[in-house]
Amino acid sequence: MKKNCTLLFFLFSLFASAQGKLVFNYDTAGNQVLREICLSCTSKNVKAIEDLKEEDLLVMDEISYYPNPVSEELYLSWELVDEKKVSQLQVLSMSGQTIKTIVPDRGQLTLGFQGYPSGVYFIVFSYNNGEEKTIKILKK
Repeated sequence: MKKNCTLLFFLFSLFASAQGKLVFNYDTAGNQVLREICLSCTSKNVKAIEDLKEEDLLVMDEISYYPNPVSEELYLSWELVDEKKVSQLQVLSMSGQTIKTIVPDRGQLTLGFQGYPSGVYFIVFSYNNGEEKTIKILKK
């Protein structure tokens, strides 16, 4: 009986295969919106690094911020691409409540975090073309 179980175990492990691919998709706030298992995935349109051209790359606005985690002030700086303008910045709590809305007039800003309790906050950059970009900030 023991030999049969061992033989069955090895035969089963020979024909069993692990999942091919597990894919997760997230929205801009970092919430998981899709989980998908693909058992027979093949990569599509994947290029080697040497074959990439400049038009294959996505260019996004450069957002710099420090320090993170923040205790008193958060320094934000961004460079615009393709004539997109930041129309407003919103500071959101973890629950999604808008704490502060700012209309910036240039590509840098200092946000005071002194009066905020410790926790996770999100800064949402809204652009004049309707796009949004979100960064996550931790307050000490």
